[in-house]
Amino acid sequence: MPLQPRPITLSLRQTCLYYACRSRLSPLAGVQPRHQQFSGSAYRFETAKAADAAVPLRKQLKEEAKQRKKSAKSAKSPGNNAADPLLDKWELTVGIEVHAELNTAHKLFSTAQTSLNAEPNEHVARFDAALPGAQPAFQKATLIPALRAALAMDCDIQSRSSWDRKHYFYQDQPNGYQITQYYAEPFARSGSLTLTLEDGIDPNDLSEPGATGLTIGIKQIQMEQDTAKTALQPPSTYLLDFNRVSHPLIEIITLPQIHSPATAAATVRKIQSLLKSVDSCVAGMEMGGLRADVNVSVRKRGSTGDNNEYSGVKGLGTRTEIKNLSSFKAVEDAVTAERDRQIKVLEAGGVIEGETRGWTIGSTETTRLRSKEGEVDYRYMPDPDLPPVLISSELVNHLRKTLPELPDSTISRTLNDFGLSMKDAKTLFSFDDGERLEYCAETIDLVSKKISAQGLNDDQNQAKVGKLVANWVLHELGGLLTSDGREWSDLTITTEELASLLANLMSKQITARVGKQILQQLYDEDSDDRISVDARIDEGNLRLRPISREEYIELAQSIMDENPDMVSAVRDKGQKGKTMWFVGQMVRRAEEGTVEAEKAKEIIEELLFP
Repeated sequence: MPLQPRPITLSLRQTCLYYACRSRLSPLAGVQPRHQQFSGSAYRFETAKAADAAVPLRKQLKEEAKQRKKSAKSAKSPGNNAADPLLDKWELTVGIEVHAELNTAHKLFSTAQTSLNAEPNEHVARFDAALPGAQPAFQKATLIPALRAALAMDCDIQSRSSWDRKHYFYQDQPNGYQITQYYAEPFARSGSLTLTLEDGIDPNDLSEPGATGLTIGIKQIQMEQDTAKTALQPPSTYLLDFNRVSHPLIEIITLPQIHSPATAAATVRKIQSLLKSVDSCVAGMEMGGLRADVNVSVRKRGSTGDNNEYSGVKGLGTRTEIKNLSSFKAVEDAVTAERDRQIKVLEAGGVIEGETRGWTIGSTETTRLRSKEGEVDYRYMPDPDLPPVLISSELVNHLRKTLPELPDSTISRTLNDFGLSMKDAKTLFSFDDGERLEYCAETIDLVSKKISAQGLNDDQNQAKVGKLVANWVLHELGGLLTSDGREWSDLTITTEELASLLANLMSKQITARVGKQILQQLYDEDSDDRISVDARIDEGNLRLRPISREEYIELAQSIMDENPDMVSAVRDKGQKGKTMWFVGQMVRRAEEGTVEAEKAKEIIEELLFP
């Protein structure tokens, strides 16, 4: 009787040891055994420069926010359907497969290090290179971030999961097969994601009038090994970097319940946010730690499609798969292009072929790569060298209890505790892995304490604190950083300094204009040489010295008399937005620290609209 491999069981004690190690060591730390090193002429492994530089996360988020706003405006436009009546005739269906690189110290089946910045072929074990006789050894710790990801998406954790070999022959797969959990027993099934309008979904995807969100099902999450990195050296040389071979991945497979390009991009964005929040994946799409494949099909609305079945859903149109999309914008643009291509083919009487297609940034059409392989072509078989993985309920319960706060919970708490708008809360959370939100929360707490000490902590003032701080963190600090291309990590203004500034502003000790001047000074000066905010205000004689109501009226009337055309534009033409022009003139003409913008606006409106 042949020997049966022993099951691998991950205990609670091993999990705790893993966490203890993670608290002391970086993901790349630890003593590593000696591995076979590959270099030189044997495989022509050389360093290849990246074709495209990584886009800064802050710039990418701004671009995506602009795209979401544009999509929402287009969807609400009365003439939207008239502009493209074919979208009323055809229904788009999208399913997504997200491949995320797990945050682990070691590879999935070897003790070689995982590293994004190592020299090519620096961390390669014998199994990674498929040397004769080398066998996989499952690294139990790699399961921990995978389980946290599955729990964040409300999946059912399977007590038993197993490994399959997916056979295909390509230069980036040295063994001739990939070890995965797809075919038989993945470790997680039946999860879900909830997305709202604030996540950037298409409003037309909401099932009922008045609904604020929709749920996308997760069919399963599986573990699998990554392939080598291939770099083309024109005209015909391919360089292989085996560092990435056997990096632990999870593949997240959604159900085909997405019906617009914007919602497809929002789904990937939501997945990335969840993975980062539970520390399962530290590098997002902008750094190559997350890649998405999208399956796209169209059918006539109200029809039963081609009687094809995809992920348990019958009657969808023939699907095509677009591989390796590396940004949220690429997901949205590729889905849009493929939807339009399929509609065009079907409208002309053609037939959609099941195939794999590619997408290039800046293109308007997807391109054919190869015919779509079915599961039979991959010749799945159980891996004879790897035993099943057994996961105890005790471990799952422990991970569920210790799971970090999820983004939706953080944003909800922020709304309740600080009185921020949904837009501000989402934006603060999105920037800088939540660091800006933490900075904002600490500043709000400090401002509240300062105004309370001054006897100003009534309900009305307290309600203003959160909005005021969020506005200054997002727009004033954000604007300073953007102006010279610096990152949030470069900011030296402390929460104490910003809180002192805003407490003086709320207590009407300074004007907003003076506050912005002081903020600029703090930003420009070295942190070691700065004096306190209060000392700066006193030394510069910047405290507010309000003028009388009569002086406000006299100043406002003189400006109105000098600018009759502006007065006529506001009074006669209804251009009320120009009211603030008068306010700006009053602040500029008056002595520094004597005119409040709010009071000036009130006086101007009284005079313009008696």
